[in-house]
Amino acid sequence: MKVVDQSGQETGEVRLSPEIFGVPADPATLHQAVVRQQANSRQGTHETKTRGEVSGGGKKPWRQKGTGRARQGSTRAPQWRHGGIVFGPHPHTYEQKMPRKQRRLALRAALSDRARAGAVRVVEEIRLEAPRTKAVAAMFQELAAALPALLVLPEHDLMLEKSSRNLSGVKTVLVANLNLQDVLSAETVVFTRAALTLLEGWLGPAQEQA
Repeated sequence: MKVVDQSGQETGEVRLSPEIFGVPADPATLHQAVVRQQANSRQGTHETKTRGEVSGGGKKPWRQKGTGRARQGSTRAPQWRHGGIVFGPHPHTYEQKMPRKQRRLALRAALSDRARAGAVRVVEEIRLEAPRTKAVAAMFQELAAALPALLVLPEHDLMLEKSSRNLSGVKTVLVANLNLQDVLSAETVVFTRAALTLLEGWLGPAQEQA
């Protein structure tokens, strides 16, 4: 794959690792990994009050017999307005577990899918002297990168991150934080050369055997 600079000029070539970018599609693993990631991002802090927790209702509203009305024991029973909730949500974790090898396989499959679609770009280096959204927008235009796009960086770059923040459809992420949902949500995945090297060290076959 060719490597370009910020202006879109070719500066060299790089070989995409087949262990990362040449993995066969695995819809079942991808689906499981996406569901897991979405479930694990849920807070699970929702709560409703039962009839024992809602305020009031200690007194029997009327006597048991002789009124012609249905018998009632509390004004906080579920059928009453302002009553407690039956089987309502209560705080709990939605966490799902998935083997590490499967999670990494899913990420490789997603990256491979983008590579097969011709949606991976490699930039030699991105340098900005000051935050300039216009410069980043011009770079994506030169790269012919369809939006939404994911820009993968080797380390934090304050200038670049600030410049990308105002661009709708552009998200920056560190290699260490690269995740399945971001990759699948992006039409184009853009790596710097340094980020690609880090990725190969992280997702490569040597790490799989570790």
